[in-house]
Amino acid sequence: MDNLILEHEIKKSRHNVLAPYWAIALFLLFGVGISTVWIDLGDFWNGYVLDMAGPAWNYILFRGLFTTKTDNAWTRFFTPKKTFFIFLFVCIAIEVIQYFNLYGATYDPWDFLAYVSILFPLFLLDSNQIKQN
Repeated sequence: MDNLILEHEIKKSRHNVLAPYWAIALFLLFGVGISTVWIDLGDFWNGYVLDMAGPAWNYILFRGLFTTKTDNAWTRFFTPKKTFFIFLFVCIAIEVIQYFNLYGATYDPWDFLAYVSILFPLFLLDSNQIKQN
């Protein structure tokens, strides 16, 4: 029993030490993503940066990586793998909806790469962080 409590405290401590770095990443990704609406820096900026930053900042947000470690139904449901695949499904669904012109947006197959370009590395970092606990 004591080992289980000690192990939980170690995991909590490691999470809390890394939380400020995740918070900085969340803030930067959000700032860059939102700034694409306000600043025009060309086609790549307008076409892909929000697709890159949006899923990534939401991954950090949904996983609660930016705050102190908590153990509740939300954090137990949104495991790294489940969160990654839910976000991937949503991103793919958005592109499929665009492909079939169900709303006023432009389908672009390069968006698939944009979605995972930051999301996948964050998933790997998060998974590695959990394995090290």
